[in-house]
Amino acid sequence: MRCVIARFPFDLTKGGVLESMKGIKPEPITGESVIIGRRHYPAKQVGEVVTRQDRRDFSAGEVLRAMSRLGFTCRALPEAAPACVDSPLQRASAMLGTP
Repeated sequence: MRCVIARFPFDLTKGGVLESMKGIKPEPITGESVIIGRRHYPAKQVGEVVTRQDRRDFSAGEVLRAMSRLGFTCRALPEAAPACVDSPLQRASAMLGTP
């Protein structure tokens, strides 16, 4: 399948991506990720290995779009949970329990 990453066209196949990522150790995930086989890889690492380009040349979104079109499972950056701001009164009430 033809994909455009960093303004360059690539003919990628699912088998070709699997072969390229074989033996590559996943880096710690801090953002978007792609599941290849049983491993979770950061999207930027996958893009760098598959395209042989510098990570600064493309976005994670470009890689996620291409990988999802090839049939890989992609995960976006998890949203941060809203900070729970309790007042002293709410904390005291919770410690006493509700009737």
